[in-house]
Amino acid sequence: MVPAQKQITRPGLARADFTRIARNGIGDAYNSYPHSMAWFRDRLIVGTTRSNLCLFKVSKIKKRMDRWPIECPDYVYDLDMRAQIWEYDPLHQEGTGENAGWRLNWRSPHIQSGDETLPRELGYRGMCVFRGASDEDDCLYVATYAPARAHGTRILRSLDGRSFEEIPMPEGFDKSIITLRLLIPFKGKLFTSPTGRAGGDPNLSGNASIYVSDDPVNGKWQIANPPAFGDPSNLGIFEMIGFGDYIYAGTATLNGFQIWRSRAEGPPPYHWERIIFDGAFRGSLNQGVASFCVHNGALYAGGGIQHGGVDMVTGTGPAGPELIRIQEDGSWDLIVGSPRYTMDGMKMPKSAFRPGFGSIFNGYFWRMASHDGWLYLGTLDWSTMLPYSEMGNWPGAMRRGLERFGLEEFMAVQSGAELFRSADGENWLPVDRRGFGNRYNYGIRTLQSTPHGLAVGFVNPFGPRIGLGSGEDFAYHDNPDGGCEIWLGSPSKPGA
Repeated sequence: MVPAQKQITRPGLARADFTRIARNGIGDAYNSYPHSMAWFRDRLIVGTTRSNLCLFKVSKIKKRMDRWPIECPDYVYDLDMRAQIWEYDPLHQEGTGENAGWRLNWRSPHIQSGDETLPRELGYRGMCVFRGASDEDDCLYVATYAPARAHGTRILRSLDGRSFEEIPMPEGFDKSIITLRLLIPFKGKLFTSPTGRAGGDPNLSGNASIYVSDDPVNGKWQIANPPAFGDPSNLGIFEMIGFGDYIYAGTATLNGFQIWRSRAEGPPPYHWERIIFDGAFRGSLNQGVASFCVHNGALYAGGGIQHGGVDMVTGTGPAGPELIRIQEDGSWDLIVGSPRYTMDGMKMPKSAFRPGFGSIFNGYFWRMASHDGWLYLGTLDWSTMLPYSEMGNWPGAMRRGLERFGLEEFMAVQSGAELFRSADGENWLPVDRRGFGNRYNYGIRTLQSTPHGLAVGFVNPFGPRIGLGSGEDFAYHDNPDGGCEIWLGSPSKPGA
């Protein structure tokens, strides 16, 4: 059953309604990811992660790349890898140029780890506004991403968005847990879960535990779920959200994600029920839940395969992501995806779109937001990495097609993240399919509804110097289009 739709008071945003408010990593092209975003104290707060491609260069991913996309030092910490937190005030635009109105509020401190001087945080991967039992006002809570050889992940807290303090971590977190993605308020409590582990994967902690606290500033954390929900194939909790009377948790599971929910009542650990399993009967191609969003009385869940839609470690993909819709009674619809028989009967995509909105290069449905009566969905498009990958690893049909068409010609019409919108969750329109005119804007990691419009944060790790050419002609050059970008969309005409 499709939920009743509230009246649309505005038309949806078009590409022409968006203005770029930050480029080149807010003036520092090593700011690759606008990894987190929140509206707090009448300002847009953005947390960055630094030079992700230089971090990835030391990982297993490098073994599948012919040439590295950006210029990196042999020792990554020769770069300033300290994560940053910025604010943007739409009403008080200090400075000049495209990065006017931005203020750098916080930069990670350095720490000593053995003989190394390291940033305490490489990135700020999640944030939320929450008021705990001991908080005198609403506070900004921030989830961090730490170096593998540092002291583990932290949660930061701020009353003003400008100065930050560490708060106590749950007892189950040791220094091997290097990153958090989730800080989710629900029923007066804050929920979190470890996302990545040192020596493993930044997206698979191997610890599918959820922690809950109504007083996080005093470290009063408790376990909220049975370990891995009793299923060791659940390798982590990758996304959570509150919807109606339940909190929902989406797992990262190599044989297909699961979605669990709980009323989170009584003493923890709470009772949970599983409503989706086996990747909604698609299996390993729905490896993880990448995004949740509540829109018009229903919950939308976007999927993805880690490492940009091609998991070279497990040999999963490439495959486009799917979108499903969950009702409060636990029933679900396939919105974008492959038709199939399920235990709930035949499921056809209600949008008529196949996985990835018809594009195999859309690796995640990475972020969604409900804004002014419309549901917006942003993707990650991995085609930007094609010039650097080993052609021999490509599927035969794709390799032959690109050889006929020409790689550069293909990139010109394909590359760049995509933004879609829908009022009813079934009829989808593209806002833009080319990274807002920048082929290096290859993912939309953050979408934030604000009183001044919809903020869109583009991941762009292709700076400051990018590799161009092939064979002996391959060389690194300055990239004027590198570094994360942030755009703000509002109707072009007052009252429109």
